[in-house]
Amino acid sequence: MAEPPVTLAEYHASRLDELISLWRASFEAGVGVVDPHPLHEQRAYFVDKVLPQHAVRVACAGDRLVGFIAASPESVNQLFVRVGWQRQRIGSRLLEWAQSQSAGSLWLYTFAHNRVARRFYEQHGFVIEAEGYEPTWRLADVRYRWTRAG
Repeated sequence: MAEPPVTLAEYHASRLDELISLWRASFEAGVGVVDPHPLHEQRAYFVDKVLPQHAVRVACAGDRLVGFIAASPESVNQLFVRVGWQRQRIGSRLLEWAQSQSAGSLWLYTFAHNRVARRFYEQHGFVIEAEGYEPTWRLADVRYRWTRAG
C-alpha cells in the first residue's frame, strides 16, 4: 500500500511529543551519538528556545509526522526527517520553504562528520563559511551559508 502524500503545515503544540521523538531519533542516527539529555530537557529547549525565535513547519504523511524545520529569516536552527523517510524530497521541500521565507540568505551549522547532511546542504546551494568546534557535543562543526541568486 502506498504512503499518503507528504504535506507541509504550520507546527501545532499537539505535535510536540511526536516532534521531539522524531528529532531525537533522527539526530542520533545522523550524528551517530546517543543523546544523554532527558527528553523533558529537549522538550523544554524546543518550547523555550526554538519556538520563540523560529517559525516551525512540519511535514506529514497522513497523520504521521515525517519531518520538521525550525527557521528564522536568517538561519535554519533545526531540520530533521524521520529515519526511513529520507531521500523522498521531504528535507528539500522543508528547506525550500525556509529559503522562500528568508531575508535572502540563510546560515546553519551541521557536524563535520555528518557527510549526508553536508552533501544535502551543498546540493541546495549552501557553501562552507567556517569550520569550528561544538563544545556541548565535543564535535567539529561546519557553518554553511546560502544566498539567493540575483
